[in-house]
Amino acid sequence: MHKKRIISKAYEDPDFLSSREARSLRILSEYLMPLTRFEKMRVKDTIVFFGSARIPAPAQAKAERARLTALGNFGEMEQRRFDLKMRYYKDAVRLSYQLTRWSKSLPADTRRFLICSGGGPGIMEAANRGAAHARGLSVGMNISLPFEQDPNPYITQSLNFDFHYFFMRKFWLTNMAKALIAFPGGFGTFDELFEILTLVQTRKVEKRLPIIVYGKEYWEDIIDLKAIADWHMIAHDDLKYVHICDSVDDAFEFLTKSLTEIYLS
Repeated sequence: MHKKRIISKAYEDPDFLSSREARSLRILSEYLMPLTRFEKMRVKDTIVFFGSARIPAPAQAKAERARLTALGNFGEMEQRRFDLKMRYYKDAVRLSYQLTRWSKSLPADTRRFLICSGGGPGIMEAANRGAAHARGLSVGMNISLPFEQDPNPYITQSLNFDFHYFFMRKFWLTNMAKALIAFPGGFGTFDELFEILTLVQTRKVEKRLPIIVYGKEYWEDIIDLKAIADWHMIAHDDLKYVHICDSVDDAFEFLTKSLTEIYLS
């Protein structure tokens, strides 16, 4: 008696699905799965927060200060920078809270402007935290990394995504974004901010997209956009794409005024 040969279906074969040959299927799944959830939840518009994963929440601040002190490099300047990081975290929570309250006050059949972050700790956590405090939905687009990047607990669970491919994550961060706020951050924040600026400058993103860089002391110490224009590497007119601010009230007024003018008038 012959034994019946079991043939597994390709879409049920984990070895095949994780193979190099099936990469296109994995990429496609990172497009279709978020698309399905967003359509189900009627999410079309987001306000995206960028910023460092290395800015500790207030509950972790004491331990972080102790760690830096133990390294022997926690002088007066480091103390000032640490205090600014704490303020940036709190400001991100407050701004997200105010924007969520504003979004919830809009008519139910209009645009929703959900807060969206990269899903991890630090400023990303602060953004989702502010939305949660306002009892609003928020999106988290996490990326699997060997360190730092675990989903924060404030994301709406049905809108909590975990990406493998950076470019698919960037697609979704940009696709529904109607405004961007870049808090202080490192390579990841720079990568995201300047890629968006490049897409806007080259008209690959044709929608009007208000962009804030938040935290003057940090950003003016790190980059000089005017100098780039003075060197004729960008046009001076390109500077209009960025609004630099240092207060929650300024950021809130700029964003709500811009979004109202573009989408709600």
